[in-house]
Amino acid sequence: MSENKAVATTQERNITDKVLSRVKSLEGKGELKIPANYSPENALKSAYLILSETLDRDKKPVLQSCSEPSIANTLLDMVVQGLSPAKKQCHFIPYGGKLHLSRSYLGTVAVTKRLKGVKDVKAHVIYEGDEFEQEYDIDTATLKITKFNPKFENIDITKIKGAFAV
Repeated sequence: MSENKAVATTQERNITDKVLSRVKSLEGKGELKIPANYSPENALKSAYLILSETLDRDKKPVLQSCSEPSIANTLLDMVVQGLSPAKKQCHFIPYGGKLHLSRSYLGTVAVTKRLKGVKDVKAHVIYEGDEFEQEYDIDTATLKITKFNPKFENIDITKIKGAFAV
């Protein structure tokens, strides 16, 4: 058992080292721009720790049941997007012998905040009894929130009418 664990640890370290080497190569050629305040090294170490405890649906470690190229591609995708699994910005999903990356809501917020002109992302829930009005601009094909007046006493998870983000 400890031999299998050592093999998995060596395999994953090799994969994370290969991904980091590829990231550095792409970055050096100017083909990849790492977001400010993002550490690929830290994200890959965090991913390694999470993957070492992640099991597939058959209760097998993903490091053994998923193909090495799919693990490497998933880790590269994580770094390219500038996501951190430690911050719950992404999740690793094993499916059909391959590992896939799923960006979470927190990851989408982080990626969106990196866009020029975006200062913050706020999501709001509309409950029964809240005042909410919107307009549709046919020329720009956009919705505009014209009125939103939430009331604290309306908060009830069983009475959600909708949600929006700005």
